[in-house]
Amino acid sequence: MRIVMLGLSLTSSWGNGHATTYRGLVRGLAKRGHDVLFLERDVPWYASNRDLPDPPYGRIALYESVRELKQRWAREIRDADFVIVGSYVPQGVAVGEWVLSRAQGPVAFYDIDTPVTMAKLDRSDTEYLSRPLVMRYDMYLSFTGGPTLMRLQKNYRAKNPRELYCSVDATEYFPESQPREWEMGYLGTYSADRQPVLAELMLTSAQRWPQGRFCVAGSLYPEDMQWPANVHRVQHLPPAGHRAFYNAQAWTLNVTRADMVRAGYSPSVRLFEAAACGTPIVTDYWPGLAEIFEIGKEIIVSRSSEETLNIIRMTPEGQRRLIGARARARVLKEHTSEQRAAQLEGYVLELLGARLPATEAVG
Repeated sequence: MRIVMLGLSLTSSWGNGHATTYRGLVRGLAKRGHDVLFLERDVPWYASNRDLPDPPYGRIALYESVRELKQRWAREIRDADFVIVGSYVPQGVAVGEWVLSRAQGPVAFYDIDTPVTMAKLDRSDTEYLSRPLVMRYDMYLSFTGGPTLMRLQKNYRAKNPRELYCSVDATEYFPESQPREWEMGYLGTYSADRQPVLAELMLTSAQRWPQGRFCVAGSLYPEDMQWPANVHRVQHLPPAGHRAFYNAQAWTLNVTRADMVRAGYSPSVRLFEAAACGTPIVTDYWPGLAEIFEIGKEIIVSRSSEETLNIIRMTPEGQRRLIGARARARVLKEHTSEQRAAQLEGYVLELLGARLPATEAVG
């Protein structure tokens, strides 16, 4: 199939988690024999922080304006078998309306920020999506599953809502033997709603255990923020460094954004990356977590600094390793980029089949 994706960014992971998801999906689709074109708005903050300017899979093209997009890529959009427009695409409403007017094949909206998007729609914020546009897309692909899919259909009249979680490239994320640098690490961009949980589960733990070694990697944290002396800071860690980062820690911490916690069923790509490396995960709790990992055996939930310190200081080494190994096995079975690409392919074939006349679909 010829597939065109218009997303926030594939070339730069700076300050966003979209790039990792798109990279895995495009790689997986290309591996399955599909011709994938990814169109990305050329913006200064990504232009100066591109960690994958020329991907070895699919095709990537940058455009500077909606006008240029229309001038250069109208034919590709028209002739594609399937088109995806992603959340947070600059001028996303204008882009979506134009794509829907040009495409001859079905068009899907891929929401990597579903709870955030729904909150925006409820307050008439049309930064990248509007209620009328929701109803026009042929399929609504969502990073959030569970009851949210029913809400999308009932409250926003979305057609064919389907979950499409993030994934991990198992050829890039795997266990490696290397010296342990930290008892616990955390990888994530600063988010005001996540910060209190990060502070409780890690920073307070670090203060209470001065001999422990901790690390926080991620961009956009306030410059005047005070960190405990035993918390090492990495300002930005590109995906090429993620595997080494996970393998250098005994435990990794996952903290979920408040909107995602309320919606549930919103696994982070960091969960899958760490698990693929065999690094055991300590996480906050959210509905649907137990459908992704078995709590207590494949992942450990913490609700306080006391629980965190008990986990990382008192868990026997053999049990710690077993938790990581179980999580890795679960991810390899259900959440690789190849599996996610196959899932999307199935959705597209289902949609294309529904568009064909009955006799042609059967034949």
